[in-house]
Order: sequence, then structure tokens, then C-alpha cells
Amino acid sequence: MTVETAQALARANNSMRRSEMKIIVGIPSAGRRDIVAAVLPHLSQQIRQPDEIIICVPTADDVDATALPRLPCPVRVLVSQRGSCRQRNAILDAAPDADIVLFLDDDFLLSPNYLSEMEHLFLKNPDVDISTGTVIADGITGPGIAVTKGLELLRSTPEPNDETPISTTYNGYGCNLAVRMSAVHIGGLRFDENLPLYGWLEDVDFSRVAARYGRVVTSPRLIGVHLGTKVGRTSSLRFGYSQIANPIYLMRKETMSLRHATTQMGRNLLANLFKVWRPEPWIDRKGRLSGNLLGLRHLVTGQLAPRNIENMD
Repeated sequence: MTVETAQALARANNSMRRSEMKIIVGIPSAGRRDIVAAVLPHLSQQIRQPDEIIICVPTADDVDATALPRLPCPVRVLVSQRGSCRQRNAILDAAPDADIVLFLDDDFLLSPNYLSEMEHLFLKNPDVDISTGTVIADGITGPGIAVTKGLELLRSTPEPNDETPISTTYNGYGCNLAVRMSAVHIGGLRFDENLPLYGWLEDVDFSRVAARYGRVVTSPRLIGVHLGTKVGRTSSLRFGYSQIANPIYLMRKETMSLRHATTQMGRNLLANLFKVWRPEPWIDRKGRLSGNLLGLRHLVTGQLAPRNIENMD
């Protein structure tokens, strides 16, 4: 029996046995105690509550434990090694009996019906292994969005038409990425820990591996706001290096096409090169460009590897 056949049978059996799913919300975080405390309470507004929230952090001090009992569902805090991929894998390991794990960035706000719509999507479409939502505002591309502004944007966004379909997408967006756990178990899916720290493009890599077994889709009914909080992010030098090293690593691994990798690298390199003279106040273009150039140098000398950033300041 092939892996694909086994997975199809598992999906069919799950669909027959269950009218609803066990949904875990997984939140990897590091050094952002205040933003976790500000965003986490809004999960209590979900029409369909998660069965559990699992927060994974490098140190227990990264979470305000006094705020957790106020939530209407169980909350578990895991401590693991720092790194987005390591922390996401720790969450997967801690949720073996879940049906769906929804990974959220610690600064992502959900519309109140997000989890109910997501559950409906996975029940109705047993061939879907990953879903991602529609981000109506993304502070990562600007100075960031305040929590109050993000909530206002969600309240003012009209609900999509019931007939609006889901659509296949190249990859899920890591700030709101839901994965069917039967695919994780059958396909042995893991986030690649060779993409360290911020783990940039780990969502692309994970999605493309998952796409070998089932569909990766985006839904206009799963609405959210990514605040794009700037606190606690990796250094500009490291991020600039990852902008070169990670796409090439994924291209060699065959989880990112040549076209996608070169487009990604070219866009970032040109943005850093031209904007270094008049940078945005919230971006260290000089640091990113230095990282880009170091990555290109390592590419020429054969030293290029994503994990090199672990030895940078």
C-alpha cells in the first residue's frame, strides 16, 4: 500500500467517525512576553473554542503565567530550544492525538469565526492537508499594527459570501498555518531545523512537502490580521543572510522552485540595495544588505548554509 493510499484511507475513516475535530492552537514565541499577554486573551472570542492552546517558548519567563487561567480552554506552556522550527516541532510532538494544529504567530489576531470556519473546511475537504487564511492587513510590511487597530480592522471587515471557494496555493503563510495531523503522522512531516532562529521560509518548505500528500489551500473565510510586531525579531545581519541562504537551501532540497527562489532573493536584494540610502525607520536596510552580500560571498566560496547565522551577532 502506498503512502498516498494509506493517507486517503485514514482521512475517509476519520471523516466517517467524527462530526467535529480536536483542534490545537500552537504558538511559538520568544522574547515577546508583552505581545503574548496582549494578543492571547482575544482567542477567548472564538465562536468555536480550541480544545487546547500550546505555547512553546525558550524560557518560562517568555509567558505571563498569571494570564493563562483566564482563558476558557486549557493552556499548556512548553519550553524548548530557541528557533521557530524547533518550537513548531515541539508543538507537533506535544499534540499527537490532535486532528488539526493551527500554528499562529504570537502577534496574529483571528476573526471570531476563524476556528469554526477552519473546522468546516477540513471536514468538508478531506484532501486538504494545509490551510491558510486571508490576511487583511500585514504589519510585517510596515511599521507594525497596534492591537487596538488590528481588532478594529477585523470588526470592520465584512464576512465573505458563503459561496466564496477555497483555492490551491503554493504555500501556507506561517503566521496562520493549519495542518492536518494525519498528514504529519503518515508523511513524517517536520519543520526543517536546518532553518534556525527565525526560520525564514520554513512555511514554504513545510507546505511543499505536505503538497506531495494533499492539497494546500487558502480560504477567504479565514480572516486575520498580522500585527508584524518588531520586538524580539532576529538581527538585520542574520535576516539578510537568510534572505540568500534559505532560498538556495530550499532550492537544492527541491522544496522551492528555481523561479520562486530567484524571485525571492532578487526582490529582497534589490529592495535592500535601493532603499539603503533612504531606509524606512523600522528597517535596518544596511544590516540586511550586509547580510545579503555575506550570503552571496559564501555562495561563491562554497560556505553558504542557513545555520551560519547561529554564529553571527
